[in-house]
Amino acid sequence: MAVVAPASLSLALGLWGIRRQNTMWGDEAVTYGLAQRELYQLWETVQQVDLVHALYYAVMHVVFDVFGTGLFSLRFPSVLAMAAAAGGVGLLGLRLAGPRAGVSAGLVFALLPQVQKYAQEGRSYAMVCALVTWATCALVICSSRRGRWRWSVYGFAMLLACLLHEFAVLALAAHSVTLIVSHPSKAVLKAWSATAAGVVAALLPLAIVSAGQSEQVSWIGEPVRPYPWLVAVVVGLVCIRAPLRSQGTIQLTALAAPLLVLPGVLLLIVSLAKPIFVDRYVLFSDIGLALLLGAFLEYVHRRPRYSWTVYVAVPAALVALAPLSSSLRTPQSRSNDATAIGAAVRTEGRPGDGLLYLSGQQRTLTAAEPDSTRLLVDIALARDPVASNTLAGVERPAPEIAARMKQFDRIVVVRAVGMHTPGNPREQAKRDTLRCHFRAHTTNEVNGARVTLYTRIHPKYGPPHRFVPDTRWTAQKCCGQ
Repeated sequence: MAVVAPASLSLALGLWGIRRQNTMWGDEAVTYGLAQRELYQLWETVQQVDLVHALYYAVMHVVFDVFGTGLFSLRFPSVLAMAAAAGGVGLLGLRLAGPRAGVSAGLVFALLPQVQKYAQEGRSYAMVCALVTWATCALVICSSRRGRWRWSVYGFAMLLACLLHEFAVLALAAHSVTLIVSHPSKAVLKAWSATAAGVVAALLPLAIVSAGQSEQVSWIGEPVRPYPWLVAVVVGLVCIRAPLRSQGTIQLTALAAPLLVLPGVLLLIVSLAKPIFVDRYVLFSDIGLALLLGAFLEYVHRRPRYSWTVYVAVPAALVALAPLSSSLRTPQSRSNDATAIGAAVRTEGRPGDGLLYLSGQQRTLTAAEPDSTRLLVDIALARDPVASNTLAGVERPAPEIAARMKQFDRIVVVRAVGMHTPGNPREQAKRDTLRCHFRAHTTNEVNGARVTLYTRIHPKYGPPHRFVPDTRWTAQKCCGQ
């Protein structure tokens, strides 16, 4: 019951509105595009960019081969993974605090907004969460039972989690604190240390190579959505104040509190030097929150004086969560809507118009809807993403981009909200040429982007003649100065 009920609830919530009104957002569009490439092309691509997600893309490539491409195939693996995570949380609660605490913890986990959100996303975070959950189950079992094969299960699950996303290694740090405060036998400490060292050693080559691809996280200017995690930490610390019942070598609080607090704290500390905190990177921290809440509910329920509060608080929480859960199934729940952006491009453009991205990395936003750009001319593109083994293709030099722009009377411009690339000569050439030779005609505002149709300022002179780009092009020359 502690495993089946939470897993069933998570599965049902994951299937509810899984298509999100037939839309996908930018990161999912990247998964959708890369997972459809041949494995050799995928390998060549991740050597240049996004190596940290290479294993996940390979898994999704197999999923697409077997079940076909589509939104359901894109997201259903995450639904299954989060259901497995919810079942694992229920099992942890069962072993650490009893059956009712296990059922409560698993159900709480399935209902958490962050868990519902990433259960329906075509990215690796749900799989990481599931693997960390079951690795933690293996840790609890290994602490009280001997057997090398059990430690092998723990090490294999943690290694897979880390290969899916490197920051899963932060769960190892949380586990180390759990073992230190739990005072297990020397044999357990020795076995865990050897297993953890093996995981880190196996992960090290990936970490070293992917560190050279740090431009992938250059968009993180400050901690991204830290407040949900901070709220979870506060709630968890409040639960710790109650004398929670635990059983076994490892106490529930000793396991849950480090898992809830430490990964996020470590990322925030690193962010003081280089911003790197994003809430989904520590999604597995919700395992700790669910365990603490589940045990707290069981503790309150056992006290006759306060047990009635459970029957009031739980329905009230469900009523409060209903609107939020519903909103998570809408396109607006994500930071952008790649499907809507593609539709806006199709609306603004007509065959033969130019197409321009500010910046070029935002070309991925329309990759999921190739028909929306098929009849337009991508002005800046020199080599497409597949041919260049990149996410967004390779663009032409700045002078050539400016020259090609002047060959069009109409240009559809896709500008992502909040994206700025100061000092990039290509982006500066695009902006200067638009400012000097074009004017905005119509603008379509969509979730996460602005799609604008620009027209030439002096169309009466006819389309501009073709000319050989001047490699000494400057912004001043573009404006005729």
